[in-house]
Formats: sequence, structure tokens, C-alpha cells
Amino acid sequence: MNIPLFDLTRQYQDIKKDVLESLDNIFSSGKVILGENVKKLESDLSKKIESKYACGVANGSDALLIALHALDIKNGDYVITTPFTFFATASSITRNNATPIFVDVEEKYYNIDLEKVETILKTHPEKEKIKAIIPVHLFGKTLDMEKLKYLKNKYNIKIIEDCAQSIGSIWKSKDGNKIYSGTVGDFGTTSFFPTKNLGGYGDGGMIFTQEENLQKRVKKLRVHGAAKKYFHDEIGYNSRLDEVQAAILNIKLNMLDEFTEKRIEKAKRYDQLFKDLNLTDKIIYPDYINDKTHVYHQYVITLKKGNRNELAQYLSKNGIGNSKYYPECLHRQKCFEYLGYKTGDFPIAEKATENTIAIPIFPELTDEEQEYIVNKIKEFYN
Repeated sequence: MNIPLFDLTRQYQDIKKDVLESLDNIFSSGKVILGENVKKLESDLSKKIESKYACGVANGSDALLIALHALDIKNGDYVITTPFTFFATASSITRNNATPIFVDVEEKYYNIDLEKVETILKTHPEKEKIKAIIPVHLFGKTLDMEKLKYLKNKYNIKIIEDCAQSIGSIWKSKDGNKIYSGTVGDFGTTSFFPTKNLGGYGDGGMIFTQEENLQKRVKKLRVHGAAKKYFHDEIGYNSRLDEVQAAILNIKLNMLDEFTEKRIEKAKRYDQLFKDLNLTDKIIYPDYINDKTHVYHQYVITLKKGNRNELAQYLSKNGIGNSKYYPECLHRQKCFEYLGYKTGDFPIAEKATENTIAIPIFPELTDEEQEYIVNKIKEFYN
């Protein structure tokens, strides 16, 4: 078999007719930037996740960068985030001339440990300079949104939720209400990179907020800081979502619930296969959750036994796509050496870089393919 980690081509066959029709409409109209498709996506997606406002931008990295800028994060400020995430989460902080403070993750889902975040907010020697937190809903698993809201209110701290991997994921509060990822913070941001749960056929991103003044600010910043064309209130960015990506995303948005349910079904099946083949003493899997608390952007297993790199090679040899999310923590990246962190500072995140591996999960993955993947993992241990 040849099973990719993610496969856009299968999905495309289901939506090909609608995509080509939409593209023809766009090219025939001549309106290719910030048109009606972008407005519709902003409106429909904000309603979908119960956010008042949404602003389409060029990519998920820009979404983070612009959100921090709109909160006036600047030189001398500190921003807390996780060392176990994609580079853009931290680089958006330094690109605003602020300084990242890394905090270790929790062991089960590798999300930032909010208890440790609170400790930093209480004890950091320059805690008055900590102006924001960027938590990441990693691999599609929603953070504790009630704890996030508590930190925001108690410490008067700004929150930018990185939802690049968690669109549509929710947290169920103690009173039974659902809280969508991206709606507790001052901003939520997401990416429409093709591999995402809601992905385009190129780059794209979006910024969510509940506050009208913040929405006005980010809409201005995405077009060179101009509220009115050619009249610039501040220096902004050239970061506009194009009509082609928005049109494709509008088609896929109508199918997002279906895509999500299928991902959850695949995760549930993986869990059962690992149990049936007695692999639970060899690996830890992320646990099936059926209430959209986890939307499985990635299905990441942690090895209790065996060498991760050797497993990766074995899977690849047998035609199974896999990836290391992430092969190195941010605090050990060369570009962040100046921050002064060292190996051992964040042991859980560091261990995750050595023992975790993502295996294929996407809506079109077949039962036969899943059985093949798990059987090959079983073979690796025999």
C-alpha cells in the first residue's frame, strides 16, 4: 500500500465540480481580492464558531502577527507561549519586537500547561511586563477554556488563541455550555493551509474577535494600515485573503461537520485497533473523544517502547506516511539561542520531540488502510 499522511486528491474528487464552477465565476467577474467570497467566509465561519467578527488574511502566520500588533505588543513586552508548536507561534512574538516566555506542556495532549502558566504570572521577576499569552490548541485538542478565561480575567492578560489545528473544536463547560476554540481570547487565529481540517488550495488565514474595535484594527492592518484606500493611519501589512481560496473554503465549510465527524470516527477506530492488537503497553494514543473536544488535525502516538526514528523509517519503508510533530522544541532552535534557555528546561516538551509520531488521519482514510497501518506498527514491535 501507499498511504500518505494527508491526501488532498481524494477530497478534491468529491468537490471538483463545485470548485471549478466557483473558480470560473471568480475569473469571469475579475474580482480576485477581498470580494464577496471573502465576506461570505468571514460571516459564515464567525457564525459557525460563535465569534462576532472575523477578518481574512493571507496566512495563519500573519494572523498571529497582526493580532499581536493590534494588541500593541511591542519591544519590552513578554508573551507566554509553548515551546512545542509550529515556529510561527513564537516568531510572531519576536516579529513584534517582544520576547517569548516558554512554558512546558502537559503530558497527555501536549498542550501548554495552564497551571504552570499561572505560576509564571505570579512569580516571574518582571511579571508586570507579561502582556499576553498565546496558547495553542495542539493537534486539534481544545485547551481548558474555562481556565483560560479565568487567567484572562484574574491577571488582566491578553489572550491570542492559536487555533490553526483546532477549527470547530469545543470545550464543554461545567454547566454544559459549549465554548468554541478561538472565542475566549481577545483574538483567535487560524490557518487555511491545505493540510488543515478546513484547508484551501494555497495559503490563507483568519482572525476572530468578539470586540468591534479590535475587528476594525485588524481589518485596517491587513491593508497597509489604511481604513480608507491610500490614507494610512499606521504602518500595516499586505495580508489579504484572496477570492480563490475563500471560494474553495466556502465549499469546504459546508462540509466541515462531516469532515470532523469522519476524523473522530477514524480516531476511534485507531484506538480500538491498538487495543485489539495489544499495543497499549508499547504506545500511548490520544484517546477517542466524541464531543468535538478533539477534532484530530493530527493523530499523534507516543512511544513507550522502541525508537521513534526507527519506527518512522519502518513505516516509510512500508508506504505509510508519517511525520514528527515536532522534531525540535522552539527553545532549542538556533534563532532563539539568545533567550538563554537550555536543554532540560522543558522536559515534557523535549521528551515529546523524541517519542511522538503522527500517522495518517483524514476523512477519506479507509478501514483497510487503518488496519494495514496498525498491523505494520505491530510488526515493528515483533
